[in-house]
Formats: sequence, structure tokens, C-alpha cells
Amino acid sequence: MRIIISGGGTGGHIYPALAIAQEIRDRRPDAAILYVGTKGGMESTIVPRAGFDFQTIDISGINRSSLIKASSSLSKLPRSFFQGWEVVRKFKPDIAIGTGGYVSFPVVLAATFLDCKTYIHEQNALPGLANRSLARRVDCVMLTFPEAETRLKGRSIKVTGLPVRKDILTVNPRSARQELQLMEGKFTLLVFGGSRGAHSINRAMLDALERLQKEDIQIIWLTGAGDYEEIKVNTESSRCHLQLLPYMDNINLALASADLALCRAGASTLCELAIVGLPAILVPYPYAAENHQEMNARALVNKNAATMVIDEFLDGDTLYQRVSELKADQARLKAMSGNMRREARPDALRDIVDVVLS
Repeated sequence: MRIIISGGGTGGHIYPALAIAQEIRDRRPDAAILYVGTKGGMESTIVPRAGFDFQTIDISGINRSSLIKASSSLSKLPRSFFQGWEVVRKFKPDIAIGTGGYVSFPVVLAATFLDCKTYIHEQNALPGLANRSLARRVDCVMLTFPEAETRLKGRSIKVTGLPVRKDILTVNPRSARQELQLMEGKFTLLVFGGSRGAHSINRAMLDALERLQKEDIQIIWLTGAGDYEEIKVNTESSRCHLQLLPYMDNINLALASADLALCRAGASTLCELAIVGLPAILVPYPYAAENHQEMNARALVNKNAATMVIDEFLDGDTLYQRVSELKADQARLKAMSGNMRREARPDALRDIVDVVLS
């Protein structure tokens, strides 16, 4: 069996692709797997390090800041399609899988013209442009959010969920709190903005911290590397029970320990919150393509699993009010946790690979 997998641009496209690749390898050790990405993308270092064969094509995302820049990006599509065609034609896959991002489009599109099965996975509630374009042509579209089904047309559509890291599936909350040296029974707020942090969330937290320190609360705050040193200086005199870090490799421990999260609304983040049943104040990244993070957040707000604050309206007053209101209303917080957990699909990886290998 020969399989091509493509996805790039962000970790949200790359890590699910790698999880799928690894699960296929575990089930079918004889499978030849080729990952197709871009030379300058994150995947160019992540994928070879994971032990998979890697090839590149030349393509860039559509720059929506101006018509001229968008036209320049689009002008590369014909060349990238023929590069994708050559990769697919030479590798002769039985299966081609795309997990989103601009690089997956020409690869999967080329595969639809050849004699192989084609699949795409869409992470967000608002499908990306590449996957909306491919949906009609591929054999099956797999979704994270059921809400995405109304926004694309396909021959076969299945809601599978999104693969999450295995360490999140198995973490024990009590052991996690002990390892992080957190006080048992004390309300815990987890604040993070992705691997690079989120400046607007950090700014609002600084503004709210003086009032938060009057609450019976402990905080795990992952600032991102860019803001860490400044925030460290500005919080040295704080009386909060505060764990301040630029980043955590073992964020599964923090997710399992917390009572409430303050974070962005990327698909991977939301799936991880759902697995541990962690309610959240979501602040969608305002520059995400086609504002898809807000659509992700609204899908959970509509199910009373989260609340949302639009980025431009986030400040210390709003943040403090949301946290203190939720902390005081344990019944609501418990209901949100249950609703969040109902969104979890812990068998997503198994279900995706079942579809692909069937």
C-alpha cells in the first residue's frame, strides 16, 4: 500500500496529518508513506524529524491584504498543480489524504485525476478555501465540527472529530495537580494563546491581575516567548498564586488541572478542551483566514460549553468580570464542563484511519 499525505502552514494541519500517518504505519507496517509539504513551512522540519519521507512543492498561501498580493499568490497555482501532479504520478499512491492548508490543495487535486482514493479532513467549523474546492471531487470528506457539513458539498461526508495527542487522553487530574505543585481544591485558571502566546490575552491578564489576586484562585499563565520577560517583570510583586511560563511541553497536565481556560479558538485547542471537559472563555484570533476561529468558538458557545469575547473588546475589566462570574457560579461551570465533554471524540484517530483503510 502506498499513501501520500499533505497538510501544512500551521501545526493545526501538520500534527493531525502526522497522527494519521503514524496510525496507518502502526496498522500497516508495510505501507509506503510520503508526506508532501513546502520547503519554508513548519512541516519541513517537523515531518522528517518524525521519521517520514518528505517532498516539497512550491506554493504559498493567499495573501488577502491586497488584490495585487492575492493575485501573486494565485499565479503560483498552475505551477504547483503540475508539481503536485509529478509527485503523485511518480509515487503512484493507492490513497491520497489532505488535512488542509494551501499545500494540500494541488496535491489532492492532482490525485483526483489519477487512479487512487482521495480523502480530506477539515478541522474547522468554517471549511477552508482549499477543502471547499476539493470536497466535490474527493471520495470522502471528514469533519471535526458537524456545523461544517452545511458549508460544503461532497460525495461522502463523515463527522470523525480531530486527532488529539495520546497524553491528553490518558492524563489523571489529581496526579497532574500534584506534578504541577498546585493546591488541591483551589480554583485554577489556565491562560494560553498557542505556542507563541497571544498579546491581547496577555495584555488583558496584566490589567486584570490586581483584581484577580483578591480572588481565591491559582493561575497557570503561558505567555509565549515574546511577552514572557516583560510580563515576568510586571508580575514579580503580584500576590497571586501564579505559575508563569513561556510555554509548556506537558500542557496536558495543565489542561487536566484547570477549572477554566482562557485561550484562542483553534480547532486543535478546542478538541483538547473537549477531551478533558474544560470550559473556556474563548478569544478567537481575529486574523485567522475567513475568521474561522470565531465560527469554531460560536459552535461551542451555542452549546453552552464556552463563552466568547471578541479580541478587540477584550480588556482587564471584561476578563475579570467573566472569570469572577464563572468562578462564583459552580452550577453553570459544571454544566459547561459536561457540555464540553459531550463534544469530545476520543476515537477520532481510529475513526479517520478506519475510513481511509476501508
